[in-house]
Amino acid sequence: MREVIKVENLVKKYGDLTAVNGISFSVMEGEIFGFLGPNGAGKTTTISI
Repeated sequence: MREVIKVENLVKKYGDLTAVNGISFSVMEGEIFGFLGPNGAGKTTTISI
C-alpha cells in the first residue's frame, strides 16, 4: 500500500495560542483513520489545514 496522506511535525498558532504542536501521522491507501481527543485538542484545526 502507498501513503496517501503524510503530515510531519505540523504546528499551527493563533497569535500566542498554539492550537497544534508537532503532530505527525500518515494514512495508507484503504486505511480508515480518525482523530480522537478532548475538546480543544486541535482535531478540527489539524483536519482544516
